[in-house]
Amino acid sequence: MATAATTTATPVSSEPPPPVRLPTNESSERLLRIRHSTSHVMAMAVQKLFPHAKVTIGPWIDNGFYYDFDAAEPFTDGDLKAIKKEMDKIIKRKLPIRREELSRAEAESRIRALGEPYKMEILEGIKSEPITLYHCGDEWWDLCAGPHVEHTGEINAKAVALESVAGAYWRGDETKATLQRIYGTAWETVEQLKEYKRLKEEAKRRDHRMLGPKLGLFSIQEDAGGGLVFWHPKGARVRRIIEDFWKDAHIDAGYELLVTPHVANATLWKTSGHLDFYQESMFDQMDVEGELYQLKPMNCPFHCLVFKEGLRSYRELPLRWAELGTVYRYERSGTLHGLMRVRGFTQDDAHIFCLPDQLADEIERVLDLTERILGRFGFTDYEIMLSTRPDKSVGSDDIWERATSALKTALDAKGWAYSVDDGGGAFYGPKIDVKIRDAIGRLWQCSTIQCDFNLPDRFDLEYVSATSSRERPIMLHRAIFGSVERFFGILVESFAGAFPLWLAPVQMRLLPVTDAAAAYCTEVRAMAAARGMRVEVDNSGERLGKMVRNGEMDKVPLLAVVGAKEVETRELSVRARGVGDVGCLAVDVVLDGIAGASERVVDFVDVVPKAEAIVGEDTH
Repeated sequence: MATAATTTATPVSSEPPPPVRLPTNESSERLLRIRHSTSHVMAMAVQKLFPHAKVTIGPWIDNGFYYDFDAAEPFTDGDLKAIKKEMDKIIKRKLPIRREELSRAEAESRIRALGEPYKMEILEGIKSEPITLYHCGDEWWDLCAGPHVEHTGEINAKAVALESVAGAYWRGDETKATLQRIYGTAWETVEQLKEYKRLKEEAKRRDHRMLGPKLGLFSIQEDAGGGLVFWHPKGARVRRIIEDFWKDAHIDAGYELLVTPHVANATLWKTSGHLDFYQESMFDQMDVEGELYQLKPMNCPFHCLVFKEGLRSYRELPLRWAELGTVYRYERSGTLHGLMRVRGFTQDDAHIFCLPDQLADEIERVLDLTERILGRFGFTDYEIMLSTRPDKSVGSDDIWERATSALKTALDAKGWAYSVDDGGGAFYGPKIDVKIRDAIGRLWQCSTIQCDFNLPDRFDLEYVSATSSRERPIMLHRAIFGSVERFFGILVESFAGAFPLWLAPVQMRLLPVTDAAAAYCTEVRAMAAARGMRVEVDNSGERLGKMVRNGEMDKVPLLAVVGAKEVETRELSVRARGVGDVGCLAVDVVLDGIAGASERVVDFVDVVPKAEAIVGEDTH
């Protein structure tokens, strides 16, 4: 875990209970074994109750496990209860979980005897021998590589819950059989299960798919097609603020901004290798005057073309080019998920072309910029992974060693703790991945710094060295948000829709109590707009209590009640979200407070001293 020190606004308006750090599969091998074994116990229970159900796969996942079944009838809630009851019996019996190694021929014979066609197909995909099985007692077994607990009694039945049933395609292919997937969760203790359930309910309250449309931020219009985001006025305001901050931060950090096309000739994607290695995630090509064109799935080939525009000198390097580039990727409809998985999205891409001896410094600069940008939004707690050279790769041993050393050097210089995924890098270079922790303790993959030894070769990128020789530049891919859409979704959930004052689509709403006060409100709004502030007037004509309630439901940071007294004194009676009445303040004090709090990225009451509390019934 790495923690960055920075001043930020409160992550949420209504403080949730302090998050309890639950163990993960990565942090607890015991938990991983429990979850894997629980999936086997569930499959055994299903086949005891539904003997004709065919088993497929049953892996552990981030919060538990699942297993896919081919069953004649859909599983019901009642079936889940019966399955859980049968699981409890199996757990109570403390059945040994035993590993067995056997030949491929013997495995085929046993699977054929059971009549399990999906297991036969899985076996065909296993290239190594011996084949391994795991037995639950002497009654049930599964093709599996492990690991598992020693016996079913090591599973705490009271820390296991079956959660839901969903449809799934065999091998994720919609042309193949439709299966039923049972999801479950398993933990080491009952207390962990309770905390998980609490966090799950909290996550529902924060779900960006619910809050986004409710707060007028965005929508997915199915009439236009799935996975395509429509930004509404309030959401577009927030997005503009995010993008403007991103651009300014990059310019301050020495980047130049690029803008490249959304489509290109298919030969470009052949050169880059995307047609060979990434075609399943690309949309179909289109014919343009007899030539094939392709919507771009990535921005990097375009930046390579810009680099090739003219002969480069070593004196020009490093070149730091950033782009908020919209890309298009084919995603199956079943995988689409709000803003988190879409078909058209904007990557906050950057590519750095540098000399080998500049690499470590450039990576550290990227980490500094990542810390600055993420910190602005309240994300200061990270988990970092360094992924190293896989078995199959391009590039020399020397360049891999230098690049990996540069990544380590930069992380060490920042003082950030990190884990190492040996062999987990891409075939074209090592990388750093940064996960951010949100307000309720969930981790989200966001930032990536990726060395690339492949594209410079494919595009024949060169610079003239100090000795007049032609050399390949080092290329760094780098994203901080990952995508604007996904990061926006993370923000909505972390803030529970209650954006901080500097980022809120409406910073203050004026609530005129009488028609006479409406003209004054319009004047105040104009004064605020002249200073670049986002202030609106509630002209609904509702009673004051309803206007206040609507403002709270819309999660507006500041509400200003305006009656005859405020018009006469040229003041505003201010209520701050999460605080309540701040008092009657002069208009200039309020506007200065909004400006100061936005500049410092803090709450309004951190800048403006609370006026004398308003006591008693509201007299407006």
